[in-house]
Amino acid sequence: MWITRKYEDTLKALFAQFPAVAVTGARQAGKTGLVRHVFPELGYVSLDFPAIAAQAEQNPDGFFRERGLPLIIDEVQYAPSLFRYLKAMIDADRKPGRLLITGSQIFPLMEGISESLAGRCGALTVMNLSAAELRSFQGEGIFDEAAFLFKGGYPELHARPELDPHFWYGAYLMTYLERDVRNILNVGSLRDFDRFLRAVAARTGQILSYSDLARDVGITPNTAKKWISVLQASGQVFLLEPYFRNVGKRLVKSPKLYLCDTGLAAFLMGFESWQAVERHTAVGALWETHVVMEVVKAFAARGRSIPLWFWRTARGEEVDLIIERDGRFTAIECKYAEVVDESGMKGLRAFAGDYGRQSLQAGYIASRTIRPYPLADGITAIPGSSIASYL
Repeated sequence: MWITRKYEDTLKALFAQFPAVAVTGARQAGKTGLVRHVFPELGYVSLDFPAIAAQAEQNPDGFFRERGLPLIIDEVQYAPSLFRYLKAMIDADRKPGRLLITGSQIFPLMEGISESLAGRCGALTVMNLSAAELRSFQGEGIFDEAAFLFKGGYPELHARPELDPHFWYGAYLMTYLERDVRNILNVGSLRDFDRFLRAVAARTGQILSYSDLARDVGITPNTAKKWISVLQASGQVFLLEPYFRNVGKRLVKSPKLYLCDTGLAAFLMGFESWQAVERHTAVGALWETHVVMEVVKAFAARGRSIPLWFWRTARGEEVDLIIERDGRFTAIECKYAEVVDESGMKGLRAFAGDYGRQSLQAGYIASRTIRPYPLADGITAIPGSSIASYL
């Protein structure tokens, strides 16, 4: 059962322009399914198998002679020395549409591309299902946003509704710990890392403090930084930087931390139903995570850089999400409420006051409303799951 992805046209466009295209993203986000669905005629090989990865590294001539081109190479990070061979092969023939490579470990893959395939390889990051993708798949009717938040966006959970999300996430977590963590970083204690994951999930939607995180888990701040980089490298977390007029300041202030999938976040927090989430103070943070990641997914599907920030003043005024385009802003607040009151607009009004109303292209409050409705000062309340259609 195939769920149509928003990435399909972008992938086709990249493959028509570059000799190679790298498709990255978290394990089980749907990378392999996407490339094989869009290009069913291409040959396919997975380096998940150690013997095949060893052949690709030790005998690349034989590897390609046996399989031919064009070719899809899955989990290419397991043969890192192959990138040097790919560089020479592509330089000998720069014709577009020769290779599609995928990888679940984003940093190692992109490092190989930047060192050997810069200018030769297009790049696309595939994320979990968005609400828009799932709504199109389900067809007419009211979209169950709460169910989507609790189940999360991993495609297999929706393509196979008989799967129990609790069992699936338990198995996913074990696979992730055993495979990706051990391959990216030599973590001494997987039990410590498991506790770290749960502490990170409890902080989704919050300012990242390495010292606080380290203290709660019982590790050093430097170890916390390394482990956060592991989560980034495997597509599990997204760090949202703060916005300041001075571009340099963006690099020295603490980012906000988001798990990329609300279902995984809820599982790591120990929730067994959405009703339990709704009774907990974490519901607002999970809602904010949902809305922010819907925007991130929308930009990722277009193959665009992500011009996203959050805004916070020393006075405590805050806007959850700022999108900057050509010096103008779209500002988004996230509220887990069906009806938004005056207090929900304070941050947007403060931002417009600081930067000028003319600089604010649009102001939205992403809420649980079913239909959009206007508020004061040109601000609109919109359904959180439909946020991508307003970008």
